[in-house]
Amino acid sequence: MLKKVILVFTILFFALQPVDCQDFSTLWQGHFSYNSVIDITKSDSKLYAASENAIFSYDFFTEDIETITTVEGLSGDFISTIEYSQTYQLLLIGYTSGLVEIYFENDCSILSVVDILDKVTIDPALKAINDFNEHEGLVYIATDFGISVYDLQRIEFGDTYFIGSGGSQIPVEKTTVFNNAIYAACTMNNGLKKADVNSTNLVDFQEWQTIATGDFLSIEQSEGRLYALRANRDLLEVVNDVLVTQLNFSSLPVNTEVSDNNLAYTTTSNVYIYNSDLALQVQVSPLEDYPTQFTASITDKDDLYIGTKDYGVLKTSITNPVEFQEILPDGPLLNDGFKLNAFNSKVWVTFGEYDQFYNPFPLNSRGISRLDDEGWRNIPFDSLLTARCLADITVNPSDPNQTFISSYHDGLLEFNDIEAIKLFNNTNSPLQSLILPGNPDFVSIRVGGTIFDREGKLWSITSRVDEALKSYDPASGQWQTFSFEDLIEDALVDELGFPELVIDNNNTKFVAAYDSGLIAYNENLQNPLRSIRSREQGFPSRSVRALALDRSNQLWIGTDFGLRVLFNTGNFFDDPDPSVEQIIFLEDGIPRELLEGQFVTDIKIDGSNNKWLGTGDSGVFYVTPNGQNTIYHFTKDNSPLPSNAINDITIDESNGTVYFATPNGLVSFRAGGSQPQEELADAYVYPNPVRPDYNILGFDNLNDITKGVKIVGLTENVNIKITDIEGNLVAEAQSRVNQRNSNLGYNFAIDGGTGIWNGKNMGNNIVASGVYLVLISDLDSFETKVLKLLIIR
Repeated sequence: MLKKVILVFTILFFALQPVDCQDFSTLWQGHFSYNSVIDITKSDSKLYAASENAIFSYDFFTEDIETITTVEGLSGDFISTIEYSQTYQLLLIGYTSGLVEIYFENDCSILSVVDILDKVTIDPALKAINDFNEHEGLVYIATDFGISVYDLQRIEFGDTYFIGSGGSQIPVEKTTVFNNAIYAACTMNNGLKKADVNSTNLVDFQEWQTIATGDFLSIEQSEGRLYALRANRDLLEVVNDVLVTQLNFSSLPVNTEVSDNNLAYTTTSNVYIYNSDLALQVQVSPLEDYPTQFTASITDKDDLYIGTKDYGVLKTSITNPVEFQEILPDGPLLNDGFKLNAFNSKVWVTFGEYDQFYNPFPLNSRGISRLDDEGWRNIPFDSLLTARCLADITVNPSDPNQTFISSYHDGLLEFNDIEAIKLFNNTNSPLQSLILPGNPDFVSIRVGGTIFDREGKLWSITSRVDEALKSYDPASGQWQTFSFEDLIEDALVDELGFPELVIDNNNTKFVAAYDSGLIAYNENLQNPLRSIRSREQGFPSRSVRALALDRSNQLWIGTDFGLRVLFNTGNFFDDPDPSVEQIIFLEDGIPRELLEGQFVTDIKIDGSNNKWLGTGDSGVFYVTPNGQNTIYHFTKDNSPLPSNAINDITIDESNGTVYFATPNGLVSFRAGGSQPQEELADAYVYPNPVRPDYNILGFDNLNDITKGVKIVGLTENVNIKITDIEGNLVAEAQSRVNQRNSNLGYNFAIDGGTGIWNGKNMGNNIVASGVYLVLISDLDSFETKVLKLLIIR
């Protein structure tokens, strides 16, 4: 699906936003939550539902569900309203930011219209799109500053109407056209306004007549009747511009809609469907099986569709609303994923969170989500043994069914598969609560980073207590505790939090600290505790946010003001003056510091020792092992990332898929590398055979994992030769030399445990049909393996 861009000149503004026209669908996948529906609309054949920042459709006839996300070209911003144009077969999408996007149903393209978003004379707080109202090819867009007009036939903006007193900007909630007049429901005591829709001078505020004062939230018309909703919950009929009260709702409707000449009024707890004479057709009240709030409703023939906060869309019969069908795509519980963990082809997501000062309050009570072969499994909070603010996730590599999830308030939660079986806290383990002076009953056990060592022990770090570092042996049930008291005098006030913990090849535990920089602990040493954090030691900030050990045992350190590397971890305790260093690269011959001044939120290392670097507001950087070259820089503008704020990153080492958690949703990228294996026994080549319709790569396109010939299951240090059946060398690659993401234009390269060949020989020509031999040699163990590959052209 492509983004469509059309450059136009308009009366009001001047240009549509230029965007990169790329099809991301082969390499990217969206994992958005569709539980909370903002608005719904329909065409003759489909229902469209907007969740927070993605859309799904439901086919009335086939019952197929399809999604429209950032992968298909949506912005990822928060949606405020949607409306379908039957005449032009397109979907209008309005955002709280003022952005408008148009989804063209015929070719699935998306047009981004930034006129309102970029208008400098309008306060950003007033740009939210409240409603679309189509009339004779024009869309009247209700906003918090007035009304803007968009021409659907010409695909361009027209005038903007500031209809307040003296031409001031006032909030308009909704408009409708009735008897050649346009009516506007306005809040902030600006009343119900009316003007001649055929007037050529509607930009003049004097053309707009106030026919009633007060706050109005809606204006709807059906079969020659006009109804206005006032903020006092009164529903009034407008007869010759005189308002006649018809009924009063028990609670204020949050959404109103007209479909099939039915008037739908939705409150958080009730849905009311009336005919045009205001005769009640059906009322749906709170549902025992679906404890949720209603957000919107619409009818289609004999069916009623209700948007909800927690269950997507509920479908029922208008004549007998007893049974309900859930309609929503597969997805996680929420969009605001906080921490991720991909292991053994399963991806865990928590939604805990603490702020940048490691304050977990206000406490949240949210479930967790896991993606596996069966799709998303969402585990509600009431199944989590009361554990709140769930954050870091660690899977036991020796027992992939055993998972530990830290709570930044209640301790450590143990899972067997997807069932929470035990909550470790201060009553059944050495985990400690911080102690508040004068409040001995207060309990807050703030467990941060966790990790397994090579002996099968789980290490955890707890904030604001003396015995911060602890180990737990799941096999024996034994705990050990280790104190930071010699380093941090007052654990409660001197150090706010420890977000991350890693273990190097020497069994040293490196801990990221908010105020203490980098802490190292090795219980096997006489002096086991050490910390560095000063500018003289190379730190741009003493607040360390992320840690990652690469395959060379070098420690990559993310701070809230830049990136640093500790190159000699093995000598950390012996070095009299250890320090960290910047990564300096040349840009147009000028030395630059990698991620200078950036808030680095996460660092992950892939199978090729390349680094994925998440930032607070600049997206994701993917760099070569030494950081000298940037392979990718993904942002909201050039990729399906729904936000430039990266909460967390994880890599599925079995297939090289990288997952990015942002405040606006979760997306994944098929980078294509994989974790090296211990031996070559399971190595294989695919596709095999390579058929004529398969897309052999171009010379410089090895980064596209959906194409080319892959050799999977490689060990860490191999040489691979591809020969024809007569033994003539066709292509060759070696680990650590021919790296796939080095941008050196290789025809054959290796990414961790995966080799990728573009089907070209040493002379840069695509090879002929035939049988080819893939000769794999492990350069360390001398193990070999021969694979056969058939190419048909």
